[in-house]
Amino acid sequence: MAYEDMRRDAPFEKGATALLLVDMQRVWLEPGLDPDHADWEPDHYFYRETRERAVPNAQRLLEAARASGVEVLHTIIRSLTTDGRDRSLDHKMTPIHLGPDAPEALPVEALAPVGDEILLPKTSSGVFNSTNLDYLLKNLGIRHLVIAGILTDQCVDMAVRDGADRGYRVTCVADACAAPTPERHANALRAFGGYCWLASTEEVEGRFRGLARDAAA
Repeated sequence: MAYEDMRRDAPFEKGATALLLVDMQRVWLEPGLDPDHADWEPDHYFYRETRERAVPNAQRLLEAARASGVEVLHTIIRSLTTDGRDRSLDHKMTPIHLGPDAPEALPVEALAPVGDEILLPKTSSGVFNSTNLDYLLKNLGIRHLVIAGILTDQCVDMAVRDGADRGYRVTCVADACAAPTPERHANALRAFGGYCWLASTEEVEGRFRGLARDAAA
């Protein structure tokens, strides 16, 4: 990929921009479903933050992307086998396992894929490591990869860094991501901010809408 504009916040390109939503699944976002955090009440910081900020902002991004012809992809943590034998060693040791028929593995209703949007199951923190995402993005002609989701300091972090290393111009929508504490969220943004354009939902939504206006002009 050859870039004439070397700024991280260079304008998005029609037909070459994709939105990637990372792990916005029922099991992590709906209180009471995550066995590792059964003690978290609905008013826990993470649930409040995702319910009141990250999910609504991701909805705005989705609506603008769909209206503007931006490619939308979703990743979820989900094994390909019922017993999880295909999982990464790290997921086996943790352990993390959501079977192929587990309804809680699917994205929350507000962010569910529509039409032929691509849903990629993964069994590692890094979506580029355990899926064919790079292959798909190159087939789709994507140069600008916009990322939002959870957790900011884990799967989002790896998607940002790996995407940058593979030659994509990466944008992370900071207020459409979340972590279990505000400190973890802020520290992660500071740590990987050099690999991407850290933007707001308002900024990215505006750019998505602008692509549609430019196409209609």
